[in-house]
Amino acid sequence: MPHPPQRVARSLTRFGRPPPITKPLKRNWRTRLPIPHVDLVGRQFAPCRLEDHYHSTVQDNAMYMTYIHESGPRPPPRQIRLTYDPANPYARFRHNPPVGGSQLGKKPPPPDTPDNVIRLEKIVIHSFQKQAIGSRASLLGLIMALRVLSGETDKAAGRHAVTGVQLVRGKKSVGGWIRPNVPVGAKVEIKGAPMYDFLAQLVEFVLPRLKDFPGVLLPPPGATSHSPSAVSGVVSIGLTPQAMQYFPQIEVNVDAYPKTYGMHIHFVTNATGVGAENRARALLSAFQLPFTRR
Repeated sequence: MPHPPQRVARSLTRFGRPPPITKPLKRNWRTRLPIPHVDLVGRQFAPCRLEDHYHSTVQDNAMYMTYIHESGPRPPPRQIRLTYDPANPYARFRHNPPVGGSQLGKKPPPPDTPDNVIRLEKIVIHSFQKQAIGSRASLLGLIMALRVLSGETDKAAGRHAVTGVQLVRGKKSVGGWIRPNVPVGAKVEIKGAPMYDFLAQLVEFVLPRLKDFPGVLLPPPGATSHSPSAVSGVVSIGLTPQAMQYFPQIEVNVDAYPKTYGMHIHFVTNATGVGAENRARALLSAFQLPFTRR
């Protein structure tokens, strides 16, 4: 038997007043904000266009372009040098360097499988401010700009892996100019959907408006492919201070910042081994990042 309309309408109405709080919430001693009884975690609430483009198109094309067929399992490395017995207390911590020097730029890439297709893991933005050595207050404008560009704050929306904008401190003394533990800049790491949103703004709004930016410079044809940078899988570019004002978040309120700042942008991928940087360039070119050669 269906319910009468008066009862249905009464069940759909909201409460006239919120339930009373019998026990006050605890407050964070640092921020003075109330701490809820349950963990609040923010989730992705809007689809990311570039992320969907990667999973629908770029991922399959990247595997096709970078695939290296191997007929069988790889042979184990040759033991051409005797290893020391770890049970011998006299040789337990003895250094045993590999034959032929460092193997950093000689290791082949891992076998190609659907699980290790090249992908963008994070974007790191950092900027150095010379004026911060004498006055730390000059970093406030940079920190505000990086927060607006990335949208990341420390443990935002309950995500404990998000570190937000971090200060870059000097590690050692450089001729009396940089001292240890003195803030000299700021950096921020972007992951997930905000990473693809920043990349879309960079290639669609900022780079096309730069008159003197032909593209990311490629190494000369005779450059070695065994250098540490060539096997790292990281592509880095630098932008002038004038480029910051072309980001939509900064452009709408550029007068609120004391000045614009230059920055270095590092695109970190999961590629490793020989040819890792070339595979990273192929991935970024699918997102319309231009490359050029002198």
